[in-house]
Amino acid sequence: MDKAIYLAMSAGQNIMSAQAIHSNNLANANTTGFQADFAQARSMGVYYGDGHSTRAYAMTESPGTNFNHGALIDTGRDLDVAVDTDGWLTVQAQDGREAFTRGGSLRLSPTGQLLTGNNLPVMGDGGPISIPPFDKLTLGADGTITIQPEGQAAGVLAIVDRIKLVRPNYEDLQKGLDGLVSRKDGQEEQPDPRVRVQSGFLEGSNVDTVDELTQIMAMARQYEINIKLMKTVDENSQAATSLLKSS
Repeated sequence: MDKAIYLAMSAGQNIMSAQAIHSNNLANANTTGFQADFAQARSMGVYYGDGHSTRAYAMTESPGTNFNHGALIDTGRDLDVAVDTDGWLTVQAQDGREAFTRGGSLRLSPTGQLLTGNNLPVMGDGGPISIPPFDKLTLGADGTITIQPEGQAAGVLAIVDRIKLVRPNYEDLQKGLDGLVSRKDGQEEQPDPRVRVQSGFLEGSNVDTVDELTQIMAMARQYEINIKLMKTVDENSQAATSLLKSS
């Protein structure tokens, strides 16, 4: 009886883990540049000595990320950028490592530092990008940042920096708990001149809300089945105990 209870409990626990993955996807359905995580379950055999496994438990894991692109959103804002093809913007994560994002809602800090929407420094050719006071700013398709310095004539332009745009192989990437993508080996990626950006646009999330809701509902039913199974096993155990006492 205890085996059945542990098997049902294992299944229920891992269904909750899968629910957390799908719920996080659904919660970020409107987060620009967000890319959904996959969830899968597989059996884990328990072995005691040689031979076949004595039982099999379920284990839920997130094997990877859906790197499909989201739809483009026209914002008309100069500091909003959408990355074409399979490229990424390079940012500096909170722990100082190099990381990548497709969330291109950029802004300037009071000191002129170029930041993402979640306050991460955007990396350029020489490190974090800082922009001096300007009257007009333009982002080129290759990530070049051109400004008309404050107080200067309209024809006076200056190139400040260029956003570091990269195009790593998907198999080399991993997604962290902070939602950023980075190389598995921790190395820095080289800029790729083929990557282009579109100023005035943002890339929406690639989450399929209908599919995520369907998955969540299906898992809720599976969780209820496992709870009922544990209750049934417990009732059977109590009935067996009563029979032994009466005998």
